[in-house]
Amino acid sequence: MKADLIVGIQWGDEGKGKIVDLLAQKYDVVARYQGGHNAGHTIVVDGKTHALHLIPSGILNPKAVNIIGNGVVVSPEALIKEMKQFDHLLGRLFLSESAHMILTFHTLIDQAKEILRGEKAIGTTGRGIGPAYSEKIARAGFRLGELRNVPALTERILEYFIQNKAIFDALEITLPSREALTAELTGFAQELVPFLANTTQMAWKMMDEDKKILLEGAQGTMLDIDHGTYPYVTSSSTISAGACTGLGINPKDIGKVTGIVKAYCTRVGNGPFPTEDHGEIGERLRAQGREFGTTTGRPRRCGWFDAIACRYASRLNGCDDLSIMKLDVLDGFDEIKVCVAYEVNGEIIEHMPLDLEAATPVYKTFAGWDKTEGVRRFEDLPATAQTYLKAIEELTQTKIGMISTSPDRNDTILL
Repeated sequence: MKADLIVGIQWGDEGKGKIVDLLAQKYDVVARYQGGHNAGHTIVVDGKTHALHLIPSGILNPKAVNIIGNGVVVSPEALIKEMKQFDHLLGRLFLSESAHMILTFHTLIDQAKEILRGEKAIGTTGRGIGPAYSEKIARAGFRLGELRNVPALTERILEYFIQNKAIFDALEITLPSREALTAELTGFAQELVPFLANTTQMAWKMMDEDKKILLEGAQGTMLDIDHGTYPYVTSSSTISAGACTGLGINPKDIGKVTGIVKAYCTRVGNGPFPTEDHGEIGERLRAQGREFGTTTGRPRRCGWFDAIACRYASRLNGCDDLSIMKLDVLDGFDEIKVCVAYEVNGEIIEHMPLDLEAATPVYKTFAGWDKTEGVRRFEDLPATAQTYLKAIEELTQTKIGMISTSPDRNDTILL
């Protein structure tokens, strides 16, 4: 059986967690394939809020197996802390032995480099994700499977520090003592080694057994290392193709692809954001949408829906349909705008330019509505909300399959 996939279509924070949680009730396996604990999924079930950063959202389904794939960079400390929220994880959570670790010095490097960039800072979360991926590509990283032999891993890390002493000295990062490093790694090993597995073989076996598998990404398409708003991007492949390398499956193994978008747009960190509103509209969207980062608490930048970026991302990912999140946040607006083109150097274009900083949005205005919050049937939505959603389908050339009208799992329209 093929694996279905959930992918963010904007700049992350689209509400993937709610949809994965909702769909996970129907799946045997939920697998995360990229990113680190800079990601965050907020899920509300029966009024209780769960904030997840590394563990797949399927963990809230007691029958689902959850996999953290090789494409994820894992902070052992952050993962162990997150695991303590749940009981009886053995047999339900599996960690790829090939996944690379984020260690303390990765975080220190990340934060130091961001400070050195000054006004040109990327706006990272400072969690060590970029340095960990850099070391992976430089063939100098440290994998979870190495926790099975702490003495050997300790030696490797100490040798790494010696080889890069000039860099660490320049960044004022201190070499840990052998004793402290061994103690830290031993603690990680005791907690995580029981969960290690060859997750690629697991995924193949489960597909051969016709298990229903859901693949879960982190961040969003516009933050993809290749296809996003470079250099203001994350350090991994956030698009659907990233699931192949991040879990060890082939393109033919992927079934339905569902893109997740907000009914408006947000972005955290620096970088181009054509539809960002710096005034009253942006503040209102932030307040009504509670737009603050799950991981960092940072206020998100807010603006109107960008149909050009969404159409681009939908094509990149091969989306079969879109799930529209937070429609209710637009309740009460007299009018709602959608970006339908860009003006770049005096030319009107309907595609994604290389330099998005130079793009000025061209808007189409729609009539607003009073209330969609809690609505569970499409025909019960206000007529103007239905018009807005149908326009999104036309502009993005992708049908809508699901609409969320509140954070609660059950306030969802299935089409």
